[in-house]
Amino acid sequence: MCDFRFELLAEDGATQARRGRLVTRRGTVDTPVFMPVGTQGTVKAMLPEDLLTAGAEIILANTYHLFLRPGHDLIRDLGGLHRFMHWQRPILTDSGGFQVFSLGQLRRISEDGVRFQSHLDGSHQLLTPELSIAVQEALGADIIMAFDECIPYPATREYVVDSTARSGRWARRCREARRQGDGAALFGIVQGGMYPDLRRQSAEELLAIGFEGYALGGLSVGEEAARMYEMMEVALPLLPVRRPRYVMGVGTPENLIEGVARGVDMFDCVMPTRNARNGTLFTSFGKISIKQARYLRDERPIDPACDCYVCQHYSRAYLRHLYQSNEILASMLNTRHNLHYYLNLMAGARAAIEAGCFEAYRREFYRQRETEAL
Repeated sequence: MCDFRFELLAEDGATQARRGRLVTRRGTVDTPVFMPVGTQGTVKAMLPEDLLTAGAEIILANTYHLFLRPGHDLIRDLGGLHRFMHWQRPILTDSGGFQVFSLGQLRRISEDGVRFQSHLDGSHQLLTPELSIAVQEALGADIIMAFDECIPYPATREYVVDSTARSGRWARRCREARRQGDGAALFGIVQGGMYPDLRRQSAEELLAIGFEGYALGGLSVGEEAARMYEMMEVALPLLPVRRPRYVMGVGTPENLIEGVARGVDMFDCVMPTRNARNGTLFTSFGKISIKQARYLRDERPIDPACDCYVCQHYSRAYLRHLYQSNEILASMLNTRHNLHYYLNLMAGARAAIEAGCFEAYRREFYRQRETEAL
């Protein structure tokens, strides 16, 4: 039996924004939610305790990477991923489809699955829908994803038709492979590229199979933002109101705000953590690059409007010094701030939806970007 349900708590009158709650076997998650990405069993530069302090309620881990190293059997034998990485809140694992997509010429797709060459040692592997589910169950994730192909952009209609149909067949195999009594929720992934009719077709097929939640895949793969939002507007209304809606791999703060306005409940992206390690910080007035010389003597916090630990204790000058000196602490502090920003942005969205004023929250989000000075 699946230990999972989604509670719809409030809806915004002026937009499609929703306020909800995921109930899992390891606790509840308030939505809309941003999930920090812990690709290899760690959110880079963050202690689990710091994630909790920042407000994280759920994180994402990666099937492909943990399958290759250290191996799902080892993690299972050591008590599962939660114990392995010292994180007792919910974990969502992706299916490995996006990482296989990113291998390019190192992979070959067939009806069986995807044959690929490991980026670690060059060994040849076959990842099938059945194996993807088995790996995720061995890791002990609370939400697991159906195995699919992430369609590149641009792609011909012929390619998208074939790929979407195959992902639909794989989704059914994932449903059949799922171990009964595991307790994890299984989400299906809507594909269809940038073709509205194929998105509709994919969604209808997944609904016929039946899943605990539904995701939109194949977005944020190089298309312009307007096209991304169009695909959200096509697919999201087709999904069940009483099931969570997850847009995978998205994205910028603007993407999150616009996704929430269109009814998205769940997001993940490496952007806040990867940008932090590259010296780019997110603020209420936009992004800043802390490496720039203008911050050499700047005693202000990253964002005067931010109440995170970093903004309370450290100056831009110090953070620039750490980054220029290649100090590990630079990644730690920058990441802590960026994740706080993302998580706080979603906390504000939840409060605004509850109060029935999300549209005002969205307008204020953009107003700050137009009027605040760096």
